[in-house]
Amino acid sequence: MSLHIGAKQGEIAEAILLPGDPLRAKFIAENFLTDAKCYNEIRGMYGFTGYYKGKRVSVQGTGMGMPSCSIYVYELINEYNVKTLVRIGTAGSTQSYIDVRDIIVGVGACADSDINKMRFGHRHFSPIASFKLLYDAYNIAQEKKLKAHFGNILSIDNYYYEDPDWWKIWAKYNVIGIEMESYALYTLAARYKCDALSILTVSNSFITGEEAPAEDRQTKFKQMAELALDLITK
Repeated sequence: MSLHIGAKQGEIAEAILLPGDPLRAKFIAENFLTDAKCYNEIRGMYGFTGYYKGKRVSVQGTGMGMPSCSIYVYELINEYNVKTLVRIGTAGSTQSYIDVRDIIVGVGACADSDINKMRFGHRHFSPIASFKLLYDAYNIAQEKKLKAHFGNILSIDNYYYEDPDWWKIWAKYNVIGIEMESYALYTLAARYKCDALSILTVSNSFITGEEAPAEDRQTKFKQMAELALDLITK
């Protein structure tokens, strides 16, 4: 049992999905896994282990933002020996060809955060996803004929900005999606030699202003969940 996760040793699988929203973790456990058992309710951050197509997997909420995500990822890796971590969340699209409800897969992650500047003594580190997971995710997405886009993403510390055009510099340099956790996930995976990937459903478009309803964000992004589950049980 770690400080923020109430699981006993052996209760968490080596491969795990990481939604930010704990209710999304509960939804996945109830709708995709068999024989799912809840191993964590501390701070309402649900965690479950069950089976998908006969293979043992876990799903753990991480909360919003890089600090919260970092806590859970660190403890999952160091206290529970998790080896494969796939974030499933939402992102805003910054490119006109990427529509709401499309899928974005993060090849690498930028950030507007100083979290790694402190870690590296104000030097710059460029975290990237696991090539193995990227390769497999691309092939699965092709097989399923999903509208999935692979590219660079941005993890942000602020959700609300005073400047309405703040995102345009990132779009100009072909960052395709904006979210809040992947930069930290990829960094910790690199540090501890684990495999990590972020698979994100587009919840809103910075180009058009379109937004998916909140209910969709919690329960209706099934393509993303199925892609991620097929990936970690491959």
